[in-house]
Amino acid sequence: MGLLALEFSDCYLDSPQLRDRIRAHEAELDRTNKFIKELLKDGKTLIAATKIIPLLSRGKKCIKRSEINFLGFLSVTETLIKPLERFRKEQLGAVKEEKKKFDKETEKNYSLIDKHLSLSPKKKELQLQEADCQVEQNRRHFYEVSLEYVCKLQEIQERKTFECVEPVLSFFQGLFTFYHQGYELAKDFNHYKMDLQINIQNTRNRFEGTRSEVEELMNKIKRNPQEHKRADQFTMEGYLYVQEKRPAPFGSSWVKHYCTYKKQTKTFSMIPFEHRSGGKAGDLEAFFLTYCTKRNTDTIDRRFCFDMEAADRPGIPVTMQAFSEDERKLWVEALDSKGGEGSFSWAVPARGEGSAQLDEIGFTIIRKCISAIETRGINDQGLYRVVGVSSKVQRLLNLLMDAKTCSEVDLENSVEWEVKTITSAMKQYLRSLPEPLMTYELHGKFIIPAKSGSPESRVSAVHFLVHKLPEKNKEMLDILVKHLANVSNHAKKNLMTVANLGVVFGPTLMRPQEETVAAIMDLKFQNIVVEILIENHEKIFRTLPDATFPEPISTSISPPNAPPRQSRRQGQRNKRPVAVYNLCLDLDDGDSHSSPKEDTPTGSMDSLSSQSPTPAISSSPSGPDKNHLILDSVLEMGSVASSTLGESISFYVPFSSAVPRKARAVYPCEAEHSSELSFRVGAIFEDVQLSREPGWLEGTLNGKRGLIPENYVQFL
Repeated sequence: MGLLALEFSDCYLDSPQLRDRIRAHEAELDRTNKFIKELLKDGKTLIAATKIIPLLSRGKKCIKRSEINFLGFLSVTETLIKPLERFRKEQLGAVKEEKKKFDKETEKNYSLIDKHLSLSPKKKELQLQEADCQVEQNRRHFYEVSLEYVCKLQEIQERKTFECVEPVLSFFQGLFTFYHQGYELAKDFNHYKMDLQINIQNTRNRFEGTRSEVEELMNKIKRNPQEHKRADQFTMEGYLYVQEKRPAPFGSSWVKHYCTYKKQTKTFSMIPFEHRSGGKAGDLEAFFLTYCTKRNTDTIDRRFCFDMEAADRPGIPVTMQAFSEDERKLWVEALDSKGGEGSFSWAVPARGEGSAQLDEIGFTIIRKCISAIETRGINDQGLYRVVGVSSKVQRLLNLLMDAKTCSEVDLENSVEWEVKTITSAMKQYLRSLPEPLMTYELHGKFIIPAKSGSPESRVSAVHFLVHKLPEKNKEMLDILVKHLANVSNHAKKNLMTVANLGVVFGPTLMRPQEETVAAIMDLKFQNIVVEILIENHEKIFRTLPDATFPEPISTSISPPNAPPRQSRRQGQRNKRPVAVYNLCLDLDDGDSHSSPKEDTPTGSMDSLSSQSPTPAISSSPSGPDKNHLILDSVLEMGSVASSTLGESISFYVPFSSAVPRKARAVYPCEAEHSSELSFRVGAIFEDVQLSREPGWLEGTLNGKRGLIPENYVQFL
C-alpha cells in the first residue's frame, strides 16, 4: 500500500498516529540511504577492478580491450555515482538536519509545558500571564517546525521516485550507446527507454504540481488552522495529563495520555503516551462518561484542571489537566452532556448547493453539449484541454441552466459558441454539482483498486462500485463515459488519449470531500479510475457485475491493499498486546457481564487501570444497542492504536468467534511459512475461526488447514 500521507492538520494535534507515520517515513528514507550507499560501493569497486585489469593482462590486444572497458565504465562516475551521491548528501542530508531540529523543538516544547503546568496558581497574575504567553509562543513555533518537517518528508519521498531512477537510466543509456554490441541492444531497449523517459517526466511534472498544492495547503493551515480542520470520527481528541494517586505517603503523579471522546456514545478512551520515552504507548482504556465539571484552582495546586466520572465508578472522579485554558474549555464543552456542541473535530464546511442538479435540465445540458462536441469538434486538437473564456463559459452555462432559455440555445449550428466554450461549460457544470458524479461515499472505495492489484481485479472492482452508485449518477456517468470513449477513438487527430482524458476528468468526476495531503496524493489514482471506465465502458455499463465480488474494504481500520503478512505476523508475535477486551455479549437477552471490584481511593486512576479493561457500561443504554455502542467505540480506538502505534490490540468476542464461518479471498496470497495457506482471489475457505495469532484466522482450503491473513478475506 505504501506510506500513509502526512497531514498538516495532524501537526496541531501531534498525535501518536502522526508520530508513527513520521517514523515510517524516516525508516523508508534510511532504507533508501543504505541502498544508495551499497550501490555506490559496488560501482566504485567495479571501477577499481577495471583499473587493475590492464596491469594483470598480458599482450597488447588484451591491454587494448581493457582500456576500452575502462573508458566505458568511466560513465559510471559521471552519470550514476555523482548524481546519487549528490542526492544522498543534499536531499537526504537536509532531511536529517530537519529531523534534528524537529526532535530538539519537541523536547523543548514538552519540557516547557511540563514546567509550566506545575506552576502554582498562587503566583502573581502578571507572572502567570507572562508564562502563558511564553508557552503559547513556543507551541506556535513548534507547530511551524513540525509543519516544515512534515512537508520536507513528504517532498523527499516524492522526489526520490525520479531523482534516484534517472541516473540509472542515464548510465544504461550511455553504456548501451558506447558499445557497438550495446548499440544493437539499445535498439531493442529503445521503446522501454522511451516509456521510462515519459513516465519519469510525467512523474516529475506531477511532483512539481503536487508540491505546489501541498505547500499551498500548508500555508493555508499556517494562516488559519481552525478553518482547515479535518472531519473526524471523534468529537474531541488530544493530550491530557491524568492524575494518578498513589498510596500514602507517595502522593500523586501526573501522566500524559492521548484521549479521544465520542459524544454520540459518550465513550471516552485514552492511551498513555510519552514522546521522550521512545514513543511507546501504554494500555488502552475506554469507558462511558457520566459527567464532567470544571475544577476550581482553590481546590488543587494545578491550573487548567477538570474532573470527570466513569459510569462504572460512580462517586470516584478522575482529575485531568489540559495544556491551556482554551483547551480545557473545549474539553469541558465537548464532555459536558448538557453543554454546547464544542468540538475539536476537523469538520468540513458545508458545500452550498448551486442550481446544478442531476435533474431533467441537467441531463438535457449534458446531452446538448455532447451532441455539439461530437458534431463540430470531435477532431479538434486538445479537446477538453483547451479552455474557453471564463465570461463566455459562465454566460452559456446560465442560459443552459435556465429552463426558459435552454431549449432556445443551438449549440450545433451557432457560431457564437466555440467548441472550447462548450467543453468548458460542460466541465464547469459537472464541477458545480452538490456532490461529484461518483459520490463522496464511494470515493475512497474507487481509489482502493486503483492503487494495487491486477488489471482484471481493478476492472472488476470499478465495475462492482459503479453499480453501487445512485441510479441518476450511474445514468449520467454512462452518457459521459460513452462520449469520452468516442473522443479517445479519435486520438490520432485530437491527441486526447485515454490517459489525457483521465487527467482532465479525474478531478471533475471524483473531487475529494476534504482538502488534505492524502487527497492531493490520490489525484493520480482518480485519473486511473477514469481510464478504467473509458477503456471498459461496454463491460461496466452494459453488463451486471459479479454478485459474489467483494466490496472494497475501507482503509479506516485495516490496510486494504494486501499488506505484508510475514512482517506483520512476526511483529505481533514479538509484542505484548496493549489490552485484551473480553466483551462477552449475550445475543439472546442483550445483557453484558462484568466483574466489579472493590472501590479504591477517590480520584485515583488506579481504580480504572487495576480492574479488568472491559469498558464500563453500567449506566449506558441497555439491551443490544449498549453492546454495539461500546464495541464500536473500542474497535475505533483500538484500530487506531494497533495500526498506527505498532502495537496489537486483540478483541475477543467468545460467543461469535466460536461459530465456524465461510470466507472468500479478496486478495491473492503466497504462503511465507509452512503454517500459512496460499490462495488466489475468490478462493472459498471452510470452517474459518479466530486464530491465536493476532490479525490472523484459521481456515480450511482444499482439505488443508492453515493460517489466513484476516484482512485478505471477507466473510460470507
